[in-house]
Amino acid sequence: MIRYLLIALMFITSVGHAQFEGQKTYCNPMDINYRYNFEQLNDSISYRSGADPVIVNHKGEYFLFVTISGGYWHSKDLINWRFITPSRWPFEDMCAPAALSYKDTLLLFQSTFDKRPILYSTTPETGKLEFYNRWMPQLPPLIGPWDPALFYDEELDKWYMYWGSSNTYPLFGAELDKRKRLAYKGAYKELLRLHPEIHGWERFGPDHTSEIVPFTEGAWMTKHNGKYYFQYGAPGTEYNVYANGTYVGDHPLGPFTYAPYNPVSYKPGGFVTGAGHGNTFQDNYGNYWNTGTPWVAVNWNFERRIAMFPAGFDKDDQMFSNTRFGDFPHYLPTKKWENKDELFTGWMLLSYKKPALASSQKDTFDVARITDENPRTYWVAKENKPGEWVVVDLKKEQQVNAVQINYTDYKSNIYDPFDPKIYTQFRLYYSSDAKNWIKFADLSDEKKDRPNAYIELKEGVKARYIKYEHIYVASPNLAVSDIRVFGDGLGKRPKTPAKFTARRDTDPRNAFISWEKVNGAVGYNILWGIDKDKLYQTYQIFADKPSVKEIRGLTKDVSYYFAIEAFNESGVSERSEAVFVK
Repeated sequence: MIRYLLIALMFITSVGHAQFEGQKTYCNPMDINYRYNFEQLNDSISYRSGADPVIVNHKGEYFLFVTISGGYWHSKDLINWRFITPSRWPFEDMCAPAALSYKDTLLLFQSTFDKRPILYSTTPETGKLEFYNRWMPQLPPLIGPWDPALFYDEELDKWYMYWGSSNTYPLFGAELDKRKRLAYKGAYKELLRLHPEIHGWERFGPDHTSEIVPFTEGAWMTKHNGKYYFQYGAPGTEYNVYANGTYVGDHPLGPFTYAPYNPVSYKPGGFVTGAGHGNTFQDNYGNYWNTGTPWVAVNWNFERRIAMFPAGFDKDDQMFSNTRFGDFPHYLPTKKWENKDELFTGWMLLSYKKPALASSQKDTFDVARITDENPRTYWVAKENKPGEWVVVDLKKEQQVNAVQINYTDYKSNIYDPFDPKIYTQFRLYYSSDAKNWIKFADLSDEKKDRPNAYIELKEGVKARYIKYEHIYVASPNLAVSDIRVFGDGLGKRPKTPAKFTARRDTDPRNAFISWEKVNGAVGYNILWGIDKDKLYQTYQIFADKPSVKEIRGLTKDVSYYFAIEAFNESGVSERSEAVFVK
């Protein structure tokens, strides 16, 4: 039927408007106006990017700090984020900044190998920043503090800083002296190094397949039930396996013990891959969240986005982050959640590998790439002009609840992140017959850049076709990596995969997983953990891939349980019985 769309699209009418005000859900990557990164200006590489996030809950509101952004973001609900240009900012901008809320004050400190000040604000929503101190004392060359994290222990009434970013040096920590405006108090201390020969997930490369010495960075400290969870990112931001781990101790400076259930935040499969180098914070209801840095790498290996995942501590105080369906829509909580999966909306991916048609195409950048769930492939229109369009055919009428539009910076020439011409405008329509079209989103007056625009419908609508109508982007080319459609396929959920097996390799850092494919499945979640009731790790595999997978993120001398579930456009199967591997 899609071949008739060229004719039908000439007769679009808007016979209604499904409202999406009062949004209640979010979808990774986060829908913020990622800044154009001038870091590669000398190499003529232009792209939007965001990395190394820190979200701080300050006086019941949220502040997001991101590498090289020329400012920060403010939100009251974790959905709507407003960019703030501060009153003062380091001339070289901030990489991987540290931020901490203390009483009525928000403290901010940048990564550095030199003397730099700590800034503070009692009204960060206004952008007004002042000097808390003029500089931190100089440390030995190459020691840092790069990727710093500030921590205040209320029970001890003591201050600490943690830092490090290297595949040579360890992560460090030091006590700070509040009486001297948070200068170092005594000597700094080595806290941890990576051990990829033991911890499989700390190995570098795609799916941990490289022998390159891995990197550790992104220190963060969380205190829970009297224990100190010293968190770190590894093995490197450039691949799908970027993750967060933790060591646990009884004192802010250790000694710390490696948590056998590591990593605590891990997302190697799906559209959003990579969950490392972020922070852990609590919302206004006491729910924990873990942030991270997914990998995009279209224009440069370090082109990235921001994600946040529900996190917490179970009844045994085991730390975890829930990345299962971590790039599908989730509710923002209105209370303290009781089940780690209750924020998942159940809206399934309806658009995977579905046919698409475009108004035009530049070179070989064909529109089929727009539904392949890969941010590194993309469609490019012949011209960046209003009226260009894409239609996704869901192949049958389904219930649509949300749509995500993911733009790509193809041959961009923007280097000024504050250029007022940087914003995104488009319209979205749905139809059941490709003849009568109903507009459900109109961003024609938008003056905000939304490179990962997420549109939630107030109520689900029945539709077979989704149409994107272009109005404006600032870059020379209109390029879209993926149009992702979520909702309910209005059918039966798939059966549980049969003949599921898990076998430990002779190298115990690896395990081989296999299963029998399920008819009609869109994909599978391989689940594992250190107990059959603690299957906190997920590797998402699409159904058109082989039904075997090598998992290379295990730790020697730790036993695991593995299980699997299938999902389609209508829901998720029951999990298989958990298989024990020693």
